Amino acid sequence: MSNTRRGFLNVGAALAAGLSGAASALGAQQPAPPQAQNAPPGAPPAPQRAAAPLRPASEVQVPHMKFGSADISRMVLGCNPFYGYAHYNNNFGVVMKEWYSEDKVCDVMHQCNRFGINAFNYAHLDRGPQDLARFQAEGGKMHLIIQVTAGVDAAMLVKTLQPLALQRQGEVVDRAFQTGQMNTVKEWCKQVRDLGVLVGVGTHKPEVIAQVEEEGWDVDFYSGCVYNRTRTVDEWKQALHGEMMEMASDIYMQSDPPRMYKAIRQTRKPCFAFKVLAAGRVSDRGVEQAFRTAFESIKPTDGIYVGMFPRTKDEVRENAELVHRVLSGS
Repeated sequence: MSNTRRGFLNVGAALAAGLSGAASALGAQQPAPPQAQNAPPGAPPAPQRAAAPLRPASEVQVPHMKFGSADISRMVLGCNPFYGYAHYNNNFGVVMKEWYSEDKVCDVMHQCNRFGINAFNYAHLDRGPQDLARFQAEGGKMHLIIQVTAGVDAAMLVKTLQPLALQRQGEVVDRAFQTGQMNTVKEWCKQVRDLGVLVGVGTHKPEVIAQVEEEGWDVDFYSGCVYNRTRTVDEWKQALHGEMMEMASDIYMQSDPPRMYKAIRQTRKPCFAFKVLAAGRVSDRGVEQAFRTAFESIKPTDGIYVGMFPRTKDEVRENAELVHRVLSGS
């Protein structure tokens, strides 16, 4: 793992200690009112933080695109690292969750704002409502593209968070696809349409996008994982020539991305590609090429979701500079 983006696990304890203060300084602190204006019901008051001058916006800004009525960054902040959804291994997930305090989550979101990243693929899970309320109370602003998991009330999300868009989470959609129950996802999309927000379908399978397109569903966008990590056991055995690997839900095959990118290009609807860095499996030297491949493989009306974990470096700045360079041709 030493030459992966998340190779910090081999970094010495002294280096980790020296970096902890720098990481917490990612965001400028400012006074916070007791509660965010659009705080979810039951969210605790946003705690006060010591006042400090806001840092100016960076000279490097992630290019934007039109999405519905909004102007959003083509790189959208992902939420998985905030709450330990590493999609790597359990130990790494625990480290993520322990490192990401409320302060650090908000600091990273403020840092994203400075680089022009103004959209967040939020999920209503774990400490998410509390952290979002605090970020908003501190003056942060993000267009919310919410991935809605099973059991979460879409109407409640729209009423309390005023999102730009709701998408059915890819895990939920893929299970419906595998069990022949895509009608439940279609019905969910119809209900969300009546809520007055953009409607999306998330998936890890190009076949899902093809089916929804062929059947002409009333949806506005798709979110597609470029790695098909929700294959069944039989599908994995076929893909791996009869072999099976540990943690079958997080196998990343290099032959997968072209298939999803093809599906994204074939629809006229806006799309968001995610896990373009294979959940951190792409080495540091390969990150720029992975971003370049992603943007060259999708449409100008499309974007990407990217989670951030700046424990050992300012990954927000690095990613913003790389995406700016790729999209500006500089």
